[in-house]
Amino acid sequence: MSSRLVGVGVGPGDPELVTVKGVNALREADVVVVPVMDTGERGRAEATVLHYVPEEKVVRVVFALNERSDRGRREAAWDAAGGRVAELLRRHAAVAFATIGDPNVYSTFTYLAQTIAELVPGTVVETVPGITAMQDLAARSGAVLTEGTEPLTLVPVTAGAAVLKDALAGPGTVVAYKFGRQAHEVAEALRETGRLADAVWGSALGLPEESVRPAAELGDTPLPYLSTLIAPARRDGGRGGKL
Repeated sequence: MSSRLVGVGVGPGDPELVTVKGVNALREADVVVVPVMDTGERGRAEATVLHYVPEEKVVRVVFALNERSDRGRREAAWDAAGGRVAELLRRHAAVAFATIGDPNVYSTFTYLAQTIAELVPGTVVETVPGITAMQDLAARSGAVLTEGTEPLTLVPVTAGAAVLKDALAGPGTVVAYKFGRQAHEVAEALRETGRLADAVWGSALGLPEESVRPAAELGDTPLPYLSTLIAPARRDGGRGGKL
């Protein structure tokens, strides 16, 4: 019988935002893999998982989560991590992989699943959706993500501030992920496109160090890497104006 690899979205960090299906998947798996950086520190996914499964069921696997410049080193780390998970799949019927947010949105799970398909052919890959940071930030800040026919654009600022600026120049709401190290460039893009006034950013959502603030307060100081920005659509048509 084929083993199963289940990518479980555990939300942005608040343990109360893990879905019932996600909790069940974690508890039903033989082992739960959590990604950690090579520094060994406990990440959000691991901290969240430990609210629902015992520590002895958790397997910490090092991924190059903080490697941005050396592609060779990053891919070597992915291969090593994939090999470790492949070993687990050969010994267990069900392995869960916990990822912050959603496993199909900018997640390490995507790369892992591709590697496993090569290393352990026949493995059944499944995903359990998770609440995303943009949903959590919208709820905590009161920002409305979409109305009527408005588009929603999600941009990782690791692709460059110019990509964000192009999105901000268009219609609809723009959400920016992973912009903490480029907070100054993001603030400039918001000002240049006239989108600063209503924008909001947040980091460490649902955690003791949570920060949710107007984007107008962005300065030159870098923010946590996993900061999220919402720049709501321009809305001047009154209630239902975009229907």
